[in-house]
Amino acid sequence: MIKKQTGNLILLLTALIWGSSFVAQTTGMEHVQPFTFMGIRTVLGGLVLIPVILFQRRMQSKAQRRAPEVQRHIDRMSLIGGICCGLVLCIAGDLQQFGMTTTSPGKAGFITSLYIVIVPLLGIFIGKKIPKIVWFCVAAALFGFYLLCVTEQFTISTGDLLVLCCAFFFSIHIMVIDHFSEKGIDGVLMSCVQFLVAGGISLIAMFALESPTWAHIFAARSSILYSGVMSCGVAYTLQILGQKRTDPTSATLLMSLESVFAALSGWLILHQSFSLREFLGCVLVCAVVTDSPAAKEYSHAKNQHGMIHAGFFSLIFNVLLLILPRVCD
Repeated sequence: MIKKQTGNLILLLTALIWGSSFVAQTTGMEHVQPFTFMGIRTVLGGLVLIPVILFQRRMQSKAQRRAPEVQRHIDRMSLIGGICCGLVLCIAGDLQQFGMTTTSPGKAGFITSLYIVIVPLLGIFIGKKIPKIVWFCVAAALFGFYLLCVTEQFTISTGDLLVLCCAFFFSIHIMVIDHFSEKGIDGVLMSCVQFLVAGGISLIAMFALESPTWAHIFAARSSILYSGVMSCGVAYTLQILGQKRTDPTSATLLMSLESVFAALSGWLILHQSFSLREFLGCVLVCAVVTDSPAAKEYSHAKNQHGMIHAGFFSLIFNVLLLILPRVCD
């Protein structure tokens, strides 16, 4: 029981770090441009995971160690998977970073979570049948997005659209992860590689399209370090430790609080709030992404690689009703 409670607390901290990182992304953009922030952040995240990989392998007992040829195959597939995931993550992350220049952390958190609904739709292109309930969830999610982002003048901000595009590419990212997960990869190694690849590409774009200065980067150091070290590196490691101590149901339930923490962090730190209309959109979006068949079908990808939201509507709905009205105007 104590072991499970410890695991649950660790995963709750993980969701808090991931949710609050949306605020760090916003504050960091006050000093540096999107490619600069994304590039340095993800490279830092990859570097932080290198000691984790080395520690894991050093701590393996002789009985746990694989044959050299098996380990080489796993490392090769993890490297290939990391490169593929990194390419997609780069697009998704940069779209999100550009979008957050004109949208709030709370909105970004809820819009990004829509990729759990988009994933099964993309399954059409690989021959998967879409259950009718999924179409209902898609319609509900679109209505929630409408309430959250479309104004009474039927306009939508560029930032919200960019974050929605980001959710689409995160859906592709999930499918790539799912593909390589079946090949017996090392999840930590693949994440490390994907962070380095995504960061490397963003840094190239930074030098080509932006004009970063050490003064601006230093001014954004707290946000960059938090997003890179804490969100990419530490939170991922905590997720691995937490999931070893609790059951998958509790793990997915707790990690689905990320969107709620994003909204709360924006309110507490940046003093941002939701209108009643936006709040209703948040409730609807959260209900769909946490209780849809898609969440249940694809939750294993989040459990293994820290890339997908899943959970249960009842808990999230109650949390929203108790907490988010305080965030509303």
